[in-house]
Amino acid sequence: MGEEGTEGTVHLLCLAASSGVPLFCRSSRGGTPARQQLPFSIIGSLNGVHMFGQNLDVQLSSARTEDTIVVWKSFHDSITLIVLSSEEGTSELRLERLLQMIFGAMVLLVGLEELTNIRNVERLKKELRASYRLIDSFLVDSELIGDLTQCVDCMVSPEGSLLQEALSGFAEAAGTAFVSLVVSGRVVAATESWWRLGTPEAVLLPWLVGSLPPQAARDYPVYLPHGSPTVPHRLLTLTLLPGLELCLLCGPRPPLSQLDPQLLDRWWQPLLDPLRACLSLGPRALPAGFPLHTDILGLLLLHLELKRCLFTVEPSGNKEPSPGQRRHLLRSFYALVTATHFPPEPGQQEKVENAACLAQVPRACYQVSGTEEPGSGWRLVALHLGPRLLLLLLSAQSPTHGLRGLATHTLHALTPLL
Repeated sequence: MGEEGTEGTVHLLCLAASSGVPLFCRSSRGGTPARQQLPFSIIGSLNGVHMFGQNLDVQLSSARTEDTIVVWKSFHDSITLIVLSSEEGTSELRLERLLQMIFGAMVLLVGLEELTNIRNVERLKKELRASYRLIDSFLVDSELIGDLTQCVDCMVSPEGSLLQEALSGFAEAAGTAFVSLVVSGRVVAATESWWRLGTPEAVLLPWLVGSLPPQAARDYPVYLPHGSPTVPHRLLTLTLLPGLELCLLCGPRPPLSQLDPQLLDRWWQPLLDPLRACLSLGPRALPAGFPLHTDILGLLLLHLELKRCLFTVEPSGNKEPSPGQRRHLLRSFYALVTATHFPPEPGQQEKVENAACLAQVPRACYQVSGTEEPGSGWRLVALHLGPRLLLLLLSAQSPTHGLRGLATHTLHALTPLL
């Protein structure tokens, strides 16, 4: 949500819908956590106007002031989430998707039953504290973008086939079909069953792992908001290298003790070099030496059917703007094109039966930002081909007339990766 160099405050409020009792309030300022809390009178007013509308069968979803956007969303007539953002360039789409992810995070760690059948408010408040770290990670500046795109953040390893083979073998030996390799919240490789996880858990699970403090091994109870919201599963994590974790989603078995060092060494000791290579990719998320045009300052590639994405603002060198500003620009541009130019949901184009309407769906758009002086500012271009959507942030040296050609060439180069 927050981005480096973007001043502004975000307040997130969670209330019991029936009583209006606040369950928690989380805040960030300038992309970092903040302790600043809203006065209870403002919290009461924001919830009161929403409840007043509901009593009149009017659904209040958003409002704008001169410098702030407010978005309300109720879940299962039990939980009301309210977000206020004064960050520059924020949009209703971004805030609506934020609230969806926040509620998903609450279900992931507390379970849907506790949220829809509130028996004891004080107990629920205590249980929700377990979700604060994950929720706060959505409010601060992040190198990930799955919270906005609702696609899994991925990383492309140069030894992907080797890792995939080892992962499949290890999954069979461990007795679970759901296994993945995660680096800083990005999935490097995963079994087919893991990839078939629904939204939002496919995004939330690696994000959760990336938000937790380092630990050699974990046995973490989780609910699946889409697949199993009332019956908990176990998320087992094992640190293979600092920053690289092996994640297993399973039932009562296997016990964590069964995943002994001998089993890990058998499958992963021979692959230490490829695993280290994953760590060396860092925020670039692409193999070193991958051919990208020098004008590209950042890119976002989405596969809308597979619900996966590649996001990087460090493809080459250190140029202006800063990485935080680049993330802010690409996130804002994604929200713009999703809300105004391209179908907001995967597969919507294919559902359009009217050929005339389909012909009117744009395939590309661009935006020129910054000052009007030659050689200053930056360029943003989006290209939609088949199931893939590519967004590029380009330097001012990139000529406007060549944006679509550059985007098309880049998309063809990236297609084998995602």
